[in-house]
Amino acid sequence: MSPLTETDEPEDTAMAETQTETTAEDDAVGAADVEVAPGHVDAGAPADTDADAVDVAVEAVDADDLLLDEVAPVESPYDRPGAWYVVHTQSGYEKKVKHNLEARTSSMNMEERIYEVVIPMEDVMEFKNGKKVMVQKKVFPGYLLVRCDLEDDSWYVIRNTPGITGFVGSGAKPSPLPRKDVESFLQVKPEGEEVQKRGKPRLLYEINETVRVKEGPFADFSGEIVEINEDQLKVKVLVNIFGRETPVELEFSQVAKL
Repeated sequence: MSPLTETDEPEDTAMAETQTETTAEDDAVGAADVEVAPGHVDAGAPADTDADAVDVAVEAVDADDLLLDEVAPVESPYDRPGAWYVVHTQSGYEKKVKHNLEARTSSMNMEERIYEVVIPMEDVMEFKNGKKVMVQKKVFPGYLLVRCDLEDDSWYVIRNTPGITGFVGSGAKPSPLPRKDVESFLQVKPEGEEVQKRGKPRLLYEINETVRVKEGPFADFSGEIVEINEDQLKVKVLVNIFGRETPVELEFSQVAKL
């Protein structure tokens, strides 16, 4: 067997050292991979702490967003362009007059002066055939609200619309409605109050109102309402019988407005 040369021994030693270095590098790389591997959980550290903190932050932001949505102010018609004016119309022809004014506004190219025509309405509870019926009634019969920039040309178009008898207001120049009246007439309320209003609308009859009895033994008598029983659909009316006011209980269907 030939003896090893001097060059063979260092070569084997170098290869061994190289393998040792490679193994050390692999171990280091493996350790690094273990440290950064997704899903790895260190037994000694609270792994979910950061995730929980992120979730809490997200929930806090979402809650703030919801709170902002809940308290968002309701748009007021008073803040729209122009000002609101009241015009007088022929009673019972409000819809027709509204249509006439809108048609004139379009045909005379006044859309940039006359913006909106409104008939103020409200929910009223009526009783028909012994049942509650929700109906819409005009807040001010014989009147319209007009939102416009009131100048000579817009005033001419509105004032000369068939069915309009004039503007409401003192002095030669009509006065616009203040914010309080606009929001009251157009029933601008926070969302919660609006729902409550619709849930319990105004009754057709009121205390101290004088009504006429339509049927029964007191037909054609008139009297003042002193009590309203909404649940039983009845009213108590003071009827003058032989010179003495006598309370008479009647159903809603048995009385009528004067």
